[in-house]
Amino acid sequence: MPVITRRTFHQATLGALAAYPLFAKPNSVVDGVQIGAQSYSFRDRPLDAAIKAMAEVGLSECELWQGHVEPKLKGPELSEWRKTVSLDTFKDVRKKFDAAGITLYAYNYSLKDSATDEEFERGFEMVKAMGVSRITASSTVTSAARYDKFAPKYKVFCGMHNHSNMKENEYNTPESFAKAMAGRSKYIMINLDIGHFTAAGFDPVDYLEKHHDRIVTLHIKDRKKNQGENVVFGEGDTAIKPVLQLLKKNKWKIPANIEYEYNGADPVAEVRRCYEYCRSALTT
Repeated sequence: MPVITRRTFHQATLGALAAYPLFAKPNSVVDGVQIGAQSYSFRDRPLDAAIKAMAEVGLSECELWQGHVEPKLKGPELSEWRKTVSLDTFKDVRKKFDAAGITLYAYNYSLKDSATDEEFERGFEMVKAMGVSRITASSTVTSAARYDKFAPKYKVFCGMHNHSNMKENEYNTPESFAKAMAGRSKYIMINLDIGHFTAAGFDPVDYLEKHHDRIVTLHIKDRKKNQGENVVFGEGDTAIKPVLQLLKKNKWKIPANIEYEYNGADPVAEVRRCYEYCRSALTT
């Protein structure tokens, strides 16, 4: 594969930045609630195009999916890249978001138990280079101890992300979150996906009311109960409007990040549709 040097990365960065002023600086705070996006919503395109798409939709906050930064490597090669990549790469990523007027809120850095301590710690160095203080992770319950080994040192909050599958040692129930946080530092927290939580048979409104102080960010999607599919916002069983209204009522500063996962023709059009649904849920 071709070698990406610091110079070529910087040249690509400058070229990409030139496109962002086509859109006015976005502001997606609606009645005090920050609506943003998990950049995985734009997984069909590279980072520069994903940032441009967010700006086009009008979203002003992002949780960055690691797939938008990491090369398409696997196993030992990816591990080696994580341990050796220049931290200037991540500083340049931050510059791209700043140029677009989008707040980079968190970095999704998901590791399993097989990763080395060096690989875990490197993630914290990456987020500090990006100037953020939050990691989100689709990981195992037992890996919480690995994240917590470095989180207090770097003062980075780690939100553990849930799915709806009932696999052992994965986040899928309130109890799995509780187990991850038990005996850990204050830095081990929750990235609550309200769609997956609903599909697994739980109530995101009740959980948010009880545990809002431990939630780093929300993933907003709509799914049907009983392991139902991802659907267009408003067509499933997920209590999107009550969740957003709860954030508004209590002025909790928890970003509500759209994660577009249902099948649609155009991610930009669909994320815009999701955003308009959220706006309407907060203003009507």
